Amino acid sequence: MTVTTSEVFEIRSGDDVVRARQQVRVRAIESGFSLVDQTKIITAASELARNTLEYGGGGTMLIECVDDGRRRGVRLTFEDQGPGIPDIERALSDGYTSGGGLGLGLGGAKRLSNEFSITSNPGQGTRVTIVRWK
Repeated sequence: MTVTTSEVFEIRSGDDVVRARQQVRVRAIESGFSLVDQTKIITAASELARNTLEYGGGGTMLIECVDDGRRRGVRLTFEDQGPGIPDIERALSDGYTSGGGLGLGLGGAKRLSNEFSITSNPGQGTRVTIVRWK
């Protein structure tokens, strides 16, 4: 897989979540995504950025435009150094929340993505990577 562009954004405030969403929109348009696919990756990015801020205490989002020789896509990696997720399987189930939300964030982001991976260690933080292909 070839990375054609790459940029890191800090997520430290609600304004950063908005900026992250805007940058994902720009990259999705540059990659030729349809309006439906733009909406899917922007929605997933919004959920993951908000989780990074609210549950991880802030962190980063890496946006990469990627090409695997057959198709183009946008890969997003969210990282924080927060408390981590003790039970990832449970956190991915709809309705589970460790805060005051609806409990659709992680599972929803997974459903909106073509590829999804998560690693988390209690006390060490969380890393979530998603890819949406054109």
